[in-house]
Amino acid sequence: MSQTGVAAFDSTIQTTNVWLHDIMERSGWQDRHRAYQALRVVLHALRDRLPVDQAAALGAQLPMLVRGFYYEGWRPAGTPTKDRRREDFLAHIATAFREDPGIDPENVARSVFQTIAKHVTPGEIKHVKIALPSEIRSLWSEEMHSLWF
Repeated sequence: MSQTGVAAFDSTIQTTNVWLHDIMERSGWQDRHRAYQALRVVLHALRDRLPVDQAAALGAQLPMLVRGFYYEGWRPAGTPTKDRRREDFLAHIATAFREDPGIDPENVARSVFQTIAKHVTPGEIKHVKIALPSEIRSLWSEEMHSLWF
């Protein structure tokens, strides 16, 4: 039975739930909202550190619903940001979870990166990683390094 009556909407809701479930499993969480928050904040941090063309290429491979919050608040003229160090990337995540002190920003980044890598083509992941500063690229798991970089 259709949730919305529009097949494209139902499909993107289902796909987005798969992504959230993957993040929850990788993080050991039971909270879907926390997984959504992790996906959103990591995608924003990632997007803001990519050149505009690369950010758009990644966005094209995201589910429609995820793509919507990926682009939310984006200012392409301001990207990539000047704060391109690992600490800055993780601080962005930590700020989003400041009310949730048990969260490790590095684990959040790795869980989301693993989920993205599972659902986005290997070629696109390779391009994203090449575009990132090496300090941020190091947050991708070693398994992903050996497979795609």
